[in-house]
Amino acid sequence: MLKKISILMVQGLLALLPITLTVYFLVWLVTTIETSLTPLIPPEFYFPGLGLLLGLVFLLVVGIAVNAYVISSIIAWSGKLFERIPIIKTIYGAIQDAVNLINIGKRQKMQSVVSVKITESIHLIGFVTSHESAKILFKNNEKLGVYIPLSYQIGGYTLYIDSDQLTPLDIDVEKAMRIALTGGSVANAKAAAK
Repeated sequence: MLKKISILMVQGLLALLPITLTVYFLVWLVTTIETSLTPLIPPEFYFPGLGLLLGLVFLLVVGIAVNAYVISSIIAWSGKLFERIPIIKTIYGAIQDAVNLINIGKRQKMQSVVSVKITESIHLIGFVTSHESAKILFKNNEKLGVYIPLSYQIGGYTLYIDSDQLTPLDIDVEKAMRIALTGGSVANAKAAAK
């Protein structure tokens, strides 16, 4: 009886944890933006939520501005400057690579999700990230950079694999990443496939 109660409690925790953490992150993000921008607003104009509204307007203006030639040139120049400073270039490069990985997921079509053949009976889900880096590293047009995520944690490996060892999968990047990160659990795989 005690064992069954503990199993039910764990199941309840696992059911609530993703929702609770997502809501907590959103509340933290909104609160952080609001409290960061509130000191910049004169008290007579402030009302609850104005800081968040201004933050969203600011992001919209920045999004419009980065499409202007002059601003995009300044951003590219500052990026090159950061890449020359010894410690900063490591931090900047890692953040830039993470942002690029997200953008790759948004831009690329279904063929960027692949099955990587390890043996005849073992395959891994991978994401084609780069054609160019393989050419630079290996002087080989047959190899592709493929990111293999680790299940249940942030991280993974970038493998350089001959293209004949890859099979395109008919699934979008977001669904495939969800399946890979959850270890391919049946419930999550069914939800991701919808």
